[in-house]
Amino acid sequence: MKKTDSPTMKDVAREAGVALGTVSKVINNIPVGESYRQRVEDAIEKLGYHVNSYARGLKTNKTNCVALLMPSLRHPFFAILTDELTACLMKHGYRSLLMITNYDPEAEKKCLILGQQNKVDGVIALTYSPNLDVDGTIPLVTIDRHFGSSIPCVSSDNFRGGEMAAEKLVELGCGKLLFMRIGPRILGEADKRSAGFEAACRRLHTDYEQIILNDEDTEAPFYTFLSEHIHGGKLDFDGIFCNTDSLACRVIAFLAEHGVRVPQDVQIIGYDGLADYATGRYPCSTIVQPIPRMAEEAVKLLLDADNIPNPVNICLPVRYAWGGTTLEESAVQSIQKS
Repeated sequence: MKKTDSPTMKDVAREAGVALGTVSKVINNIPVGESYRQRVEDAIEKLGYHVNSYARGLKTNKTNCVALLMPSLRHPFFAILTDELTACLMKHGYRSLLMITNYDPEAEKKCLILGQQNKVDGVIALTYSPNLDVDGTIPLVTIDRHFGSSIPCVSSDNFRGGEMAAEKLVELGCGKLLFMRIGPRILGEADKRSAGFEAACRRLHTDYEQIILNDEDTEAPFYTFLSEHIHGGKLDFDGIFCNTDSLACRVIAFLAEHGVRVPQDVQIIGYDGLADYATGRYPCSTIVQPIPRMAEEAVKLLLDADNIPNPVNICLPVRYAWGGTTLEESAVQSIQKS
């Protein structure tokens, strides 16, 4: 059977017995008489009419669609951030076009071209291309990476988070700390975690070491390093700060395989604050990023771009949360039982 053509605004106007302009006003939420509005809405429902957003965008240069540029959804932080951004956009009547780049610089460029061609109203991007050309001609908000004074950026307070992790470990009795980081070669806000950690260690006169890898590296050097620092079932470090919760969990598993107990022998803090989906608990003690608020601020900056005189860089506060890999909670429980 041949599929019939989709109903048009003219069909709706004919069914409702009103002028085409009246249908347009109802669709665009422009006030009309209540009886006319009801007739148009009844006709839309009866005919199954849907607004052709793409065609509408060609005429108005507005699509009510925002592109979300993400490197991957395999990492929990990217997935949760994408979910929060989508929900925020929906509240404002916008759809999201999700583009996963798999860290491919060419894919990032193609996403920005969509904005230049007016196929989306703006882009919220978490990018990893070292040579990405951002010219400021389209509404763009970035997460965790600065592109100069013309592009707004939203991040958590990574420097303070690094400080907070070191301070907490020292507060809990740790005397020799280790920072472990794997991430992109390009500089971004997340690199400030190591800077904050180092600053706090120096201020507190605490011994520390750092081992830093790039995303294209394997994590094998981490585990070789840890193996070389395990003697008689004890690690040479009594406190570890990992730049993500995911890395912290992998380190915890490795240490368990080698007889090093967490948190009894070594206390570990991660970064992100990604609660377990099933239990709502943190899989490790962590520095929590305010992901819902990061999404809200990014959407607000994008949609209010015309009303913001100067690009804004928003740095949101973080907090520490216990997740079982530091001693304070277990110590309290031990005291209560004794």
